[in-house]
Amino acid sequence: MINMPHQITINATPEKVYEAITTTEGIKNWWTTDAKVEPEVGSVAEFGFYNRKAVFLMHIDQLEQGKLVEWTAQHDMPRWKGTKIRFELNANDNGDTILNFNHSGWDSMEGGYPMINTTWGSLMYILKNYVEGKNPEVWHQS
Repeated sequence: MINMPHQITINATPEKVYEAITTTEGIKNWWTTDAKVEPEVGSVAEFGFYNRKAVFLMHIDQLEQGKLVEWTAQHDMPRWKGTKIRFELNANDNGDTILNFNHSGWDSMEGGYPMINTTWGSLMYILKNYVEGKNPEVWHQS
């Protein structure tokens, strides 16, 4: 299986980054304004795009406050079903967050993989800007 790793340093505590990736309000400020998230293991988060023409369903597999978030894609988007999205958060010596992101489980690098990889890379910077309070922009308005 093929991975899609990204790493970024965010000038904020891991707890603040964790909140941005585990709450409806947080997600709405960097990924999509059409988001429903309950930060509970076993729940299914819902992210809508293009007036809900695309809806991503993510089973919340793991949550460790300020440290780890892991989802499994459950929707029928081509090649996404069963892939894992993982956010690992670690504080560096300055108290900033090192975010290690990985979208794993891809069967190949063909098709939409390059575009999805580019999108996740861009989203990491939008997340960073949101958490740091610098001109946050949402990647997708519903």
